Amino acid sequence: MAAPEGIFMLEGRPTAQLIADQLREQIVQGAFRPGEQINESVLAGQLHTSRGPVREALQRLCQEGILVSHRNRGVFVLELSTDDVREIYAVREAVESTAADALLDAGQEQVEHTCQALTAIIGDMAKQVAVSDWQAIARLDMEFHNAFVAGAGNTRLIRIYQTLAAESRMCILNLAVAYPRIDVLVEEHQNILDLLETSNREELHKALKRHMETAVEDLTVTREEANSTS
Repeated sequence: MAAPEGIFMLEGRPTAQLIADQLREQIVQGAFRPGEQINESVLAGQLHTSRGPVREALQRLCQEGILVSHRNRGVFVLELSTDDVREIYAVREAVESTAADALLDAGQEQVEHTCQALTAIIGDMAKQVAVSDWQAIARLDMEFHNAFVAGAGNTRLIRIYQTLAAESRMCILNLAVAYPRIDVLVEEHQNILDLLETSNREELHKALKRHMETAVEDLTVTREEANSTS
C-alpha cells in the first residue's frame, strides 16, 4: 500500500534514524492505520533516497515493536489488542515508579527542575483541553510522562519509555473518540506534579498506579464499546 503523500518534509539526505523518527511520529498520529502495510519502495521514492536507509529505519521500528515484519509479506503497523493495552500500561507504571524513586533520590534541585518542565506542559495541556484539540492533548499527555521519566536522568529508562510512549499514543489516537474523562485530565497530572513537588513518595506511587489503571479502564472499555457497535 502506498504511503500518504507529503507526510515527510526532510532536507538533505535523510539518515535511517531521522526516517525512523519521522515515520514513528506519523504512525502514532494515525497517518498509517493499525495493520496497514508500509511500502519500503514508496517511502524511498518519496524521500528521494535509496532503499537502504529506509529498510534500516523500518528494522529499527520493528525492533521497537511499533512495526511487525511478516516473512514474504512485508512490514505492517502493529495492531494493538486489549491485552496489549494492559501490558503497555503495566510496564509504564513500573518504569514511572522506578523513575519517581530515582528522581526523588537525586535531590531537590533535580526535582525542582523537573517540576518546572511539568508545570509548563500542564499549562499547555489546559489550553488544548479548552479547545478540545485531540491530537495535541495526546501529544502533551505523553510529553508530560516523558519529561517525568527523563527527570530521573537514567538513559536506559528513557530509551525504554520512548517506545512505551509511542505505543500509548497509538492506543489513544486509534480510538475514534476523545478522552473519556477529558474534564479531569489536567487535574490528574497536576496531582502527580504536586506529589512530586512535595516529595510524597508513597502517595506519588499510588497516584501513578491509579492513573495507569484508570487509563487502561478508559481505553479498554471504549475499545470494547467501539467494537460492539461496528
